[in-house]
Amino acid sequence: MITLKKQSRRLELSKLLRCLLIHFMDLHVMPEAVNKIYEIKGRKQTSPLAISVADVSDISCFATVDHLPNGLLDSLLPGPVTVVLRRGDSSILDKSLNPGLDSIGVRVPDFNFIRAVARGSVSALALTSANLSGQPSSVSIKDFENLWQHCAYVYDGGVLPSGRAGSTVVDLIKPGLFKILRPGSARQETTAILEKFCLEEVP
Repeated sequence: MITLKKQSRRLELSKLLRCLLIHFMDLHVMPEAVNKIYEIKGRKQTSPLAISVADVSDISCFATVDHLPNGLLDSLLPGPVTVVLRRGDSSILDKSLNPGLDSIGVRVPDFNFIRAVARGSVSALALTSANLSGQPSSVSIKDFENLWQHCAYVYDGGVLPSGRAGSTVVDLIKPGLFKILRPGSARQETTAILEKFCLEEVP
């Protein structure tokens, strides 16, 4: 029997992983894998990619979180939220990802399988929606069937219940403030949590 950890190690870095969240993910954030994502999607190199990690406690390895109230990230994540944070000097994130930017979007998905893959890879997973750039986001694997040939594996987790709205993206770089960059599927819940922790919204 092939364990998840053994299987993840066998995936080629030049290939991409398909998952329930309808995202492309590489097994390690490395230059050749990141470039492959841009190539397949027809995405502009100036459009940044986010990352996915296994646990909330992992975020501090890739971004600065010291300025956030205790318990805030645990209240937001896991879930359909992408938090944008400053990388900072201590980030172990490969410099090839989003060069020139000192910020990074981070997700902890509410799906144990993907979190297990991230945990087994011993790294962050670069991710983006599984569709050609400029096209509607996918909600099932059939929506991006034309891209299957570029995937090492295709995992079918069913239809996304949140539809095409995607995750709610919130900028948490400045202490005490937040800015909603994309409403997504959980804006109301996200805003309520942030205000509970006394953060103020900026336009």
